[in-house]
Amino acid sequence: MNHYLAILAVYLGFAVLEAVAGHYRTREITSADWRLDLISGAITGALINPLVIATTGALLSVAFPEAAGTLAHWPIWAMVLALLVGDDLLQYAWHRASHSVPFLYTLHRAHHSAHYMSVQMVFRNNVFYYALMPNMWVSGLLVYLGLGDVYVVYLVVKLSVIAGAHSSVPWDAPLYRIRALHPVMWVVERVISTPSTHHMHHGRHADDGITHYAGNYGNLLFFWDVLFGTARITRQYPPLFGIENLPPQPWHVELCWPVARLRAGDAEPDTMVAQPER
Repeated sequence: MNHYLAILAVYLGFAVLEAVAGHYRTREITSADWRLDLISGAITGALINPLVIATTGALLSVAFPEAAGTLAHWPIWAMVLALLVGDDLLQYAWHRASHSVPFLYTLHRAHHSAHYMSVQMVFRNNVFYYALMPNMWVSGLLVYLGLGDVYVVYLVVKLSVIAGAHSSVPWDAPLYRIRALHPVMWVVERVISTPSTHHMHHGRHADDGITHYAGNYGNLLFFWDVLFGTARITRQYPPLFGIENLPPQPWHVELCWPVARLRAGDAEPDTMVAQPER
């Protein structure tokens, strides 16, 4: 429970900074955006993650009861490495696939339909997109095998980085202007996701010279983008955010598709052409 309070404190901290900066006065945030952000955040952030972890543990306790806690003797560094690979690297692969496979992109598009960046839309996604995320099920496996205490700390760190990368307050911008920190920031922006690198992934127009549809997929570690050649670093921020080529959908469709059908006149994903690796 304490780690949920820590995560909540981080998100509220960024929300306060955004409020002071005037983010919530922007006309870009519609009433439909608020409904989608709040409902999807409550479902995916507060329900699906713990439910997947608990369900995985319950299933494994029946199928492989003798395996419970078998990795609890591992050193902390090995546990962290296992989580980085089993959770963060796998999420990078899932995220990357979601920008090239039309069916997955339709599940993921809610996260990109916002015309703003903010901590409020971190969990803005289709409920099935989160429920199917393979890295959460692998995390459940690792917790069952004995990595639970380390996973709690790992999750706080990961979600803190993700919250900062989505925030409308770019914490990295003032640090780029300090000459003495240039070597440090060179390393930081190649290791973790930052507002600059992640905002580029959410840009609305490919021809603005900053937006990077086909890349910058990293969640905790931006290093995966560097390693697999999908990174772009400019230390700039797109002027506009959102989806360039796809028509808008009602908020409940983005939340619950394919249970809720796409609006009449729009193609289903078997015939739809998604943006190339957006």
